[in-house]
Amino acid sequence: MTELSVRELPLFPLPEVVLFPKEVLPLHIFESRYRIMLQSVLESDSRFGIVRLDTNSKKMAEVGCCAQIIKHQTSEDGRSNIVTIGQQRFRVLDITREAPFCTALISWIDDEPIFDQDSLLKLSDSVLEALRDVVSLSGKLTDSEVSLPDELPDMPRELSFWIAAHLGGPAADEQQRLLEMQNTSKRLEREFEMLDHTRRQLAARTALKDTFSNADQRNN
Repeated sequence: MTELSVRELPLFPLPEVVLFPKEVLPLHIFESRYRIMLQSVLESDSRFGIVRLDTNSKKMAEVGCCAQIIKHQTSEDGRSNIVTIGQQRFRVLDITREAPFCTALISWIDDEPIFDQDSLLKLSDSVLEALRDVVSLSGKLTDSEVSLPDELPDMPRELSFWIAAHLGGPAADEQQRLLEMQNTSKRLEREFEMLDHTRRQLAARTALKDTFSNADQRNN
């Protein structure tokens, strides 16, 4: 089914939350306005927009991700637990309603076509290698079992979204930038920079740890 390029969509602003396509996001709905929104959404196509709310500026991001409800359960007091999955990204064009919940006119966005697929696949492989190194070094440094999922996305665009969604630490600013990018190669290049920087830091810390460990063994 072809999506209309512009449509009206209910919006759910969430503090420092950035949703990416194909990522699962569970939510607890308790505010009255969002209970009303949920009821309205379930009566239509079960879709609404997740947009990051900046806790400092109190501003809503201009680019968000459509969420599709795949499971919902409502308790007797009216609160609901829902499970959503990220769909298409969108750009907010105009806020059309503020109450009882926010709705906006949005346009769907996607990555630009890339014609040099060979270079894109090589870049994707480099990013995946850096990711595996970071996970391996993290496990070695913390003496713990750290592993990646058995089935990572094998398409470059989907891999770039997966990595962006799983950035560690307070990463909402960076995640929002990655969400807004409409070039798969540029998104992967930025992720490689971050992963390679982390890999170098972890390698240095691991080498230092090994040095101290070997020194302790000799002294004992």
